[in-house]
Formats: sequence, C-alpha cells, structure tokens
Amino acid sequence: MEALEKATGFTGAQGPVVLAIMDGIGLGKYTEGDFVRAAETPNFDLLKQTGIFTQLKAHGTAVGLPSDDDMGNSEVGHNAIGCGRVFHQGAALVGEAISSGAMFKGETWKKLVANAKEGGSTLHFIGLFSDGNVHSNIEHLKAMLRRAKTEGVKTVRIHPLLDGRDVPPTSALDYVDPFETFLSELNADGSVDYAIASGGGRMKITMDRYDADWNMVKRGWDTHVRGEGRKFASAREAIETFRAEKPGILDQDLPPFVIERAGKSIGPVVDGDSVVFFNFRGDRSLEITKAFEADELTEFDRGPKPKVEYAGMMQYDGDLGIPDNYLVTPPAIDRTMGEYLAASGVHQLAISETQKYGHVTYFFNGNRADKFNETLEDYVEIKSDVCPFEDAPRMKADEITDAVVKAIESGKYEFIRLNYPNGDMVGHTGVFSAVKTAVEAVDEGLGRLKEAVEKAKGIMVISADHGNADDMYEHDKKTGAVITGADGQPNAKTAHSLNPVPAIVYDPSGVAKARLSSAEDLGISSLAATCIRLLGYEPPPDYTPSIVDVG
Repeated sequence: MEALEKATGFTGAQGPVVLAIMDGIGLGKYTEGDFVRAAETPNFDLLKQTGIFTQLKAHGTAVGLPSDDDMGNSEVGHNAIGCGRVFHQGAALVGEAISSGAMFKGETWKKLVANAKEGGSTLHFIGLFSDGNVHSNIEHLKAMLRRAKTEGVKTVRIHPLLDGRDVPPTSALDYVDPFETFLSELNADGSVDYAIASGGGRMKITMDRYDADWNMVKRGWDTHVRGEGRKFASAREAIETFRAEKPGILDQDLPPFVIERAGKSIGPVVDGDSVVFFNFRGDRSLEITKAFEADELTEFDRGPKPKVEYAGMMQYDGDLGIPDNYLVTPPAIDRTMGEYLAASGVHQLAISETQKYGHVTYFFNGNRADKFNETLEDYVEIKSDVCPFEDAPRMKADEITDAVVKAIESGKYEFIRLNYPNGDMVGHTGVFSAVKTAVEAVDEGLGRLKEAVEKAKGIMVISADHGNADDMYEHDKKTGAVITGADGQPNAKTAHSLNPVPAIVYDPSGVAKARLSSAEDLGISSLAATCIRLLGYEPPPDYTPSIVDVG
C-alpha cells in the first residue's frame, strides 16, 4: 500500500481530526415522530450554525444497496464511510447470485443439496424472516426453497426469526401467513414436505452480536437444533398466543416456539442434516455460526453437536474465514481509509461500546478484523450493558466521550473515529421517551468533544451512518399522516429511516479555510475523502469527492 500524497497548501491542523458518527441520527422528513428534532440538542444546533453543514445520502444505491427504497444500515454505512467508495452490498449481491443462477452452481449449494438427498435427511433454513433487506430477504429464502424442490430435496424445515425492527414492529403475520400459503403450494403435489419448524423474536433468540448476550444464542440453539421449548401447532398460533399473553409485545421480543406434530417437534437438527443460515449480514450471524462450527464451545452448554453440512449465506468474517462454507462471496473491499492512513504514518484511534465496536473497526476497515499497523492504531471497546436499551438509553455515551476527550488531550492521535450507538439501538425499541433521552446523551457528548477539539486546535467531522431516531412514527406513505393504533396513540416505527443524515465540519481555529465543495448529490462515502483532506492529504482519485475544499 502506497502512502497518501501530502496536499499542497493545507497540511493539517495542530490537533486531531475527530470523526463522530451519531448512529441512527438523521434529518427527519416529518416533524411528528422526529425525536432528533424533539430532543434538546443545543450542541448539535450550535455546530450546525458555526460549522460547515450539509446533508448526505445514507441509504439505497448511495451505500451499495439495490434500490433507493432500501434503508441503509450500520454495516453498509460504515463500509461506505471507511472505504470512501460504494460497493455492491449484501442484498444486491445475493439477489444477483440468485437471478444469475451463480449461487446454485456453486460448490456449497451443491454440497448442501447432495447431502440432504443422499442421506434422505433434512435441509434446514434459519434466518431473519422479513423483506427488510438489512439482514436478509424472504424472497431469497423462497428462491432457495423452489430450487431445493426442483433438485429433489424431499424434506425442508424453516426456522424463522421474527423481525419487527427493519419492518413494522408487529407485522409478523404479514410474512407468516403468505409464506404458509407458499409452502402449501410447494407441498401440493405430495412430493415434498416443507414446513416451519421453530422460531422466535430476533432480539430474544439466535441473533446476538459482539458477544453481548450468548444466552440469546443458547435459546436459539435449544429451539432450532434441539427442538426444545413451548410447542404449538403453527407459527400463527404461537404469535397470536404470545400477543394475547403480553399485549403490546413487539415481534422482535416474541419468545421462542417449536412446531409439533403428534406431540413431537417436527424439525430438530440431527446428524446428517444440512443447514443454511440465510442472513447475509455478518454481525448477528457469527455467534450462531460458531455454535454450529466450533469443536469446543465455552459460551454455553451446547450438548452434543450434530454432524451437519452448515453454510452461511455469505462469508461473515473474511479474516477469520467464518463460516467454512458460504453461498455468496462478499464484496472485495480494498484500499480503505484506515489502510491508507496507516501507510502514511497517521496515528489512529477507533472507539465505541460493544454494540458498535465492530462497526468502527471491522466494517470501517472493509470487513477486516485486524489492524493495518499495530503501532499506529489503537482500538478501544467499552463493554455495553446487557439490559433492554430503553432501560438505559444513555448507554455508554458518557464513557465513550470520557475516553475520546482524554485521547484528544493526549496529543497521541492525528485521527480519531467514534460511534455513539444511542440513536439506533434505542430507536429500535420504539419507546419514545427513551429515544429522546438517547439523542440528548449524544448531544451532551458532542458538546464535550467540541470543547476538547477547540483546546487542541483540531477539527471535528460529525455525521451518521443512517437515520432512525428521526422517524419514530408510522406515516401514511401517500398523505404523510401519522398512523395511530386502537388506543389513539401513534404506531411506533422501529426500522431505519430513508432520510439523509447531517454532515458537519467544525474547524474552530479556521486553519483549514474549509468551504463546501461543488460536488453534488453526495453520500456518506464522501466522509473518507473529507477526513483525508482535513488531515492534509490528497484523497485517492477514485474516492467519492470530499464535501469540503480546503486551503
């Protein structure tokens, strides 16, 4: 890797460039339900007024997703921010592999199918059950089921993880009912037996990330693999029962369930079976993958590990080679901002709490877990609390700020990147008062960072990876009116928004002489070139242009 060229004219500020990513804080379209606007944000407001302010796209094609109807997410967002360019991402890659037939021509698919056919065993599909296009897409699952039948797989069991975060919060039956009809059509000629076998809410079982709560994975393992748990005749019966027992429960929090016939689970995973985890996004796929693949597992009592052919939809960690088998190859991302800065001798700090630590490291570095230079880079993870986010909406914003202020004052780093997860993680809860508190916690952090940067004569760049807290009510798509429930209260929207995100460059000393560039229609991939320019270097020519000119 070649070093970046030093810029002519402006060669950098005295203090560090600090990139603050306010996860899930966008610029709302509607006043009602915009809890960024509703929160008290004096520091954010002041920075918009005194800094250079613009807005950036953070969804759809701007971050490599198939269309501008697709919401952005933290993974593709941090890829774009850290990589400075736009790469085709999960949903688009998988869609292309399916439509072209490349997935089904690959060795992994052939191995899964052959294993199920030769042994007369079961092919299992586990994954997020929605069309949110953030972790998965139910259409991908349907395509694989059609193909499996075409290729002669007799028995298939599906283990849906109910969403309610990337789609409306109580929409589970909008997916389950049509899917049951779809399965009935596949089964109609009597040649196959395809059925839902188990499931539960995505925040209750299976889809933990960053080692935050392995009990989620244990509950998923017991449910999907061992077929243990509360039994029902159908997924619909389970969902309706849980809702009746706990009115107001969101899909993401629904307890695990097992489908039974004649008093027995219809789909435990046993020796000789094939298993596909059909999520394409990596963060919430790694732990259940480890449970299937690791010879020894210390995180929970797994019991006997069935001998199966296991595959992920994609490779979830390229550096560690996880999983061993996968259906679609992830984008090959090279020449990231972090790699260029390391090659140029720039000291860097990346920091967040557990929930977003992987985003400012692994995803920011183009799906790479390792540092580019052990001497020049420090990565700091502040452990997240294991509790409902609405119960502690400030999360670890104070601790992150403490650490970054200390790092600024140390003079050790030329570039610092941090992530405040609050707007996203608390936004997903749909608890409006907690979201307001979360946004205010981030604002307080910005105020303290602003003071530290001023003293150090550095520069702040403030932006986000996508929106969420800015769009917390469901709105009628045609009229924009707030949709209310039977109680007359607004229906909570817990998914990411399609709104643009803010981008602020705050140079208190004025040394960069920064001004908005003439580049138009920019997305968050422009933040890499922006930071590189503010560090006094020339961005690579194929990077998305900087939002500012300097010097």
